[in-house]
Amino acid sequence: MVDDNELDMLRNIPTPAPGSEAKARALAAAMAAYDLEKNPAATQGTANAGRLTERARKLWRDIMQKKLIAAPALAGLVALPIAGYAAFYLMEGSPFNFGADQEIAEAPSARLKEAPDTKLKKTDTSTTPAVAAKPLAASQAGKDEAEASADEAVIMNEAAPAMPVPAPLRDAATQMSRMSAPTPTTELHGAIAPSDVPMPLPENRDRVEDFKTNPVRSALEDPVSTFSIDVDTASYSFARRLLKEGVLPHADTVRVEEMINYFPYDWKGPEAITTPFNTTVSVMPTPWNEHTKLMHVGIKGYDVQPAEQPKANLVFLIDVSGSMDEPDKLPLLRSAFRLLVNKLNADDTVSIVTYAGNAGTVLEPTKASDREKILSAIDTLSPGGSTAGEAGIREAYRLAQKSFVKDGVNRVMLATDGDFNVGQTDDDELKRLIEDKRKSGVFLSVFGFGRGNLNDQMMQTIAQNGNGTAAYIDTLAEAEKVLVQDATSTLFPIAKDVKIQVEFNPAAVAEYRLIGYETRALNREDFNNDRVDAGEIGSGHSVTAIYEITPKDSPSLAMDSLRYGQASTGNGGVANADEYAFVKIRYKAPDGDVSKLITTPVTKTNEVASFDGAGTDQRFSVAVAAFGQKLRDEDATARFGFDRIAEIASAARGADPYGYRAEFLSLVRLASSLQGNKQ
Repeated sequence: MVDDNELDMLRNIPTPAPGSEAKARALAAAMAAYDLEKNPAATQGTANAGRLTERARKLWRDIMQKKLIAAPALAGLVALPIAGYAAFYLMEGSPFNFGADQEIAEAPSARLKEAPDTKLKKTDTSTTPAVAAKPLAASQAGKDEAEASADEAVIMNEAAPAMPVPAPLRDAATQMSRMSAPTPTTELHGAIAPSDVPMPLPENRDRVEDFKTNPVRSALEDPVSTFSIDVDTASYSFARRLLKEGVLPHADTVRVEEMINYFPYDWKGPEAITTPFNTTVSVMPTPWNEHTKLMHVGIKGYDVQPAEQPKANLVFLIDVSGSMDEPDKLPLLRSAFRLLVNKLNADDTVSIVTYAGNAGTVLEPTKASDREKILSAIDTLSPGGSTAGEAGIREAYRLAQKSFVKDGVNRVMLATDGDFNVGQTDDDELKRLIEDKRKSGVFLSVFGFGRGNLNDQMMQTIAQNGNGTAAYIDTLAEAEKVLVQDATSTLFPIAKDVKIQVEFNPAAVAEYRLIGYETRALNREDFNNDRVDAGEIGSGHSVTAIYEITPKDSPSLAMDSLRYGQASTGNGGVANADEYAFVKIRYKAPDGDVSKLITTPVTKTNEVASFDGAGTDQRFSVAVAAFGQKLRDEDATARFGFDRIAEIASAARGADPYGYRAEFLSLVRLASSLQGNKQ
């Protein structure tokens, strides 16, 4: 052995010039080893060559055993051909090697079959995403266990089946997967592997409107609640996508009323279109609070029969900016709009406008009977450029006016993944633009696609002010629901500027809280003001609103009684003392300017003794309302578990022809699991 003194002496010896004879011997040894592996002696089958790390380590071990480490110059001479050998071996398997060697052209799966590694048998690759491969254990380079782990990661990256990866992570995940392959630096020298270096995720530019949950209000001090009816469903499908990707949605992406109204309910409808709405009210115990009750209001619109449907003049306004170049954006959009075209009647009209760096007309107004021409125009859409949304809107409205149908449906259908970053981009300015165009009788609906760039706030703003709806399409099944199954309610309005006002009787109700509708609240005086815009209701559509009310005699009140004034009035002198509340609906005909009024008193006759005694649809909608509040982490449902929500929804599942309610149950289970992991 060489002791420390000898090592010190050797360190001070001047480095000799490399000898040509030593270089030749080292190079000959390396080439001989290479030739031996390229031309194995075995006469049958294919010998499994050792891994590059194993061969390099063997050479280095032989060198170390001969104490060449004591002669730095000789060690350097030997290291040079080893490095050359490693580089030559790697280039052999490189995609830039265009030789005819069949071995290089083999598929990763074939290489996997030949790999001698038995550790892979213990790994269930059917459930392991490629991006989840074990990172290289660079900190333990030189140890057998670390190198085996690194080699296992390589095989996993090559052979693991592709699994669904959340859209905003797809690009980063692909880069991470590619970077986990070994390099000479990682394998030979134990440097930090690229897969160990955190990769920045794509910037999430989703924009949502933040809002506060409706507070508890005193029926004595503030007895009137007013809001705009709306039938948007974007919040539910967006939350569903997040949950399926393993992410709990942010509270401000959850609008409880949109989650409730995502599902169809069988409320009793009106007999004739002269009275376009019928109201069904139930009062029942609250499942999450034994001291309160729920006042459940279900509104059903008149169902226009197919023979009565007016002609439709539709303009597809399609975002083809560069950010739409994702599988869940423009390709899904094309498939979705193909479904809608096949639903239209022959006399309906379709136009197509696209916008990116600027706006352009792809299809002039064309009868739906010429489906091939329309579908061909849809198929030619391709992404590229920035997002000149304002110019697109103006061009779409121009075409809608060009083929305007009197007493028909005239609608711009905007499909986008996000912002308008060219032209007018301010939400308030866009709101004024849409309001101005709405007066012409052309309405606007918005359909959101994809993640990472979604401007939900803008979608809500222009849909509400365009007398239209806002939906989020994340799958083709959702496209079918929105554009085919709900087409009549989406496209054929029976009333516009629909508002609800509920006046609570302080003799029967001490406090109340509206569940949801925070972004659709109106002032009390707005109810009778026909100049104030509100929501639109389509043919056969139902709308549900739920109040949590605290009876006058409840032992649990959020607010103390007033010391002065009419803190306790009793029933004396109060008109209609047996009523809980009085519900008023104000609406306009689709082509009207003057509103009409429908009223419904809520009395003790509307009350059911137990929650289980309520109707199936009532109970299921309450389960959805509880779920939405739970996702928003509201105080009311803080001690109400996901298991209880699932129990209520399962018992009230009822007829479920499209599987929407079954899917809801799976989302409840996902949310329960994710919240448990979070805690």
